[in-house]
Amino acid sequence: MVEILYFAWLRDRLGRSRETVALPGDGGSSSVRAIMDGLRRRGAAYEAVFGEEAGPIRCAVNQEFAALDSPVRAGDELAFFPPVTGG
Repeated sequence: MVEILYFAWLRDRLGRSRETVALPGDGGSSSVRAIMDGLRRRGAAYEAVFGEEAGPIRCAVNQEFAALDSPVRAGDELAFFPPVTGG
């Protein structure tokens, strides 16, 4: 299982700030991209957040910025959030 955290507009669109999900495949490890693909198949709200039209999303695994091909293992924390801009 992986704890997923959602921040800013992702949280608003999904109507939740966190959830726990099973890893796809054998459950030992996966990638950020595979988890996003699995979430997108959960329905319209997830498609709006993780689909091609959604816009940029950043992620972190265990509070470290991560790429889409970064590994995710059982017990990890995965966070999704929009890019931060300043000015």
